[in-house]
Amino acid sequence: MAGKNGKVVPGAYPPPVDSPEEFIKRELDGEDERIDVGVAIVGGGTAGLACANRLLDLLADDPETLERLGEVPVAVIEKAKTCGGHNLSGAVMRPEALQKLFPDVSREQWREEGFAFGEIKKEAVYLLPNSKMKLRIPPPPPLKNHGNESISVAGMCRFMAAQAEEKGAYLLTETSAAQLLVEDGAVRGIRSGDKGRGKEGEPLGNFEPGADVTAQVTVLSEGCWGSLTGAAIREFDLGEGREPQVWELGVKEVWKVTKPLDRVIHTVAGWPLKISAKYHQIGGSWIYPMKDEKTGDDLVSIGFVIDLDYADATTSAHDLLQTFKTHPMVKKILEGGERVAWGAKALPAGGYWAMPKLSMPGAVVVGDAGGMVNTAALKGLNYAIEAGITAAEAIYANLARGESLENYEDAIAESVVGKDLYEVRNVRQPFAKGLIKGGPLVNLMIATKGHFPGGRWSLHRNDAQPVFIGKSSEGYVKPDGKYTFDKLSSVFITGNQTRDDAPNHIRVQTHVPREVAETWKWMCPAGVYEIPEDAPEEGLVDVIVNYTNCVQCGAITAKGGRLTAPEGGDGPLYQLT
Repeated sequence: MAGKNGKVVPGAYPPPVDSPEEFIKRELDGEDERIDVGVAIVGGGTAGLACANRLLDLLADDPETLERLGEVPVAVIEKAKTCGGHNLSGAVMRPEALQKLFPDVSREQWREEGFAFGEIKKEAVYLLPNSKMKLRIPPPPPLKNHGNESISVAGMCRFMAAQAEEKGAYLLTETSAAQLLVEDGAVRGIRSGDKGRGKEGEPLGNFEPGADVTAQVTVLSEGCWGSLTGAAIREFDLGEGREPQVWELGVKEVWKVTKPLDRVIHTVAGWPLKISAKYHQIGGSWIYPMKDEKTGDDLVSIGFVIDLDYADATTSAHDLLQTFKTHPMVKKILEGGERVAWGAKALPAGGYWAMPKLSMPGAVVVGDAGGMVNTAALKGLNYAIEAGITAAEAIYANLARGESLENYEDAIAESVVGKDLYEVRNVRQPFAKGLIKGGPLVNLMIATKGHFPGGRWSLHRNDAQPVFIGKSSEGYVKPDGKYTFDKLSSVFITGNQTRDDAPNHIRVQTHVPREVAETWKWMCPAGVYEIPEDAPEEGLVDVIVNYTNCVQCGAITAKGGRLTAPEGGDGPLYQLT
């Protein structure tokens, strides 16, 4: 199968999913067999934990409503070993939302807690014409970061989780959410995943079946791609009238350096990307300063982001980052340093028009699960926290006074989330024309805050982009194990503890055109997809799926596959990302 004009399109090879029903359970277990909670929050990331903290603050002043929610008023269901274990971001965060959530905790205390690394006071933006040169340009308004805070999102989530637990939240870590409970047209909670199954799904000696976790309200805060959010969008037509969601992939390292970095640095377009319309590569990099007040170490966050709408199958965010580090500007910053962390994560890039409807009977969607990312500004954490707060207030109004959960959507539209994303509603779409033609339109849209050119610009799915085997890989540097690194050694330092005999949580067709197989092989930062050496150079080939390498980045969902929740506790255990 192929797309238009005989070109190979990953979307023509959809993942083997039985049906949307696979992720929905319609008959609840008996009362004696299920776990009843007041509010079930799926995902212990920034949005979910912000929701838990704000909701518990409100309930603390309303003992009557709190009592009606039962012994477990708020449960946070997190598939990683700890909250924050699967969380990764650049990250330079606008501080207002976190200050709003924890008004009694100062920014100095953030640093003492070990998740914040200093206020940003300087910034620089560069174009890189080639592997040697740099051209400094004025920072576009969205990339101005003066006054923002350099943070570790994994560390921030651990802090937020501790605060929520102290207030009475029940943290169900190492617990995947496998199915959405739907009864009589409303969400009733989630079904947790089984534990202790073998490769073929057979129960092992330590097998533990999942359980129905029923709730009065469910919060879907699964991050950039969640199986239950996807199921909810289909079940309740939350995507009707919206544009399809599209994605970017970021790969990040943290380095301990010998000299402190005094500013935020971004590069936009240019080297090492191929900017011709044929290759359709759009992306850029970041280098952020991090000062660890506890240890006195000077650290640097460095990463590369690539739009997953690219055409060359050999495009690799991980290898682009390794190659980017060989530029003299970067080598000067990292020289004499040591890599101490690595990770990768996809992020929703569709913006305002791609956000689904955010409420349904019995549930709401928050944060990255709802597409709340401003890719023009490289910001999402502040929106996730703001959305979590806003959702908590709408949920409380629903529980205490019977108000509609649909009020949450109106509140989001009037909040900084809705207003900021509306201003950049058409910023990403012109890149479909390529960097040369689309770049000036993007700048015009940013300058006019979306007023000109106005209207609604459409998006197309990433897996609808035809792919070919190009020459991007010929420019990647070879890893030396000291300054540049391969994928598998990078996965090793994530603390990934997925069982070798765990069931496969990745859905892809395993007999596909060479172009699709190469796309998956190069795209995956963890080396999950492999093509046998004796495979033909053209036509259909088999794909080996090394799913135990997976770091849950979610990129495969953009290019023809499907990431589902792994067994609880599997995947990386991020610390500094």
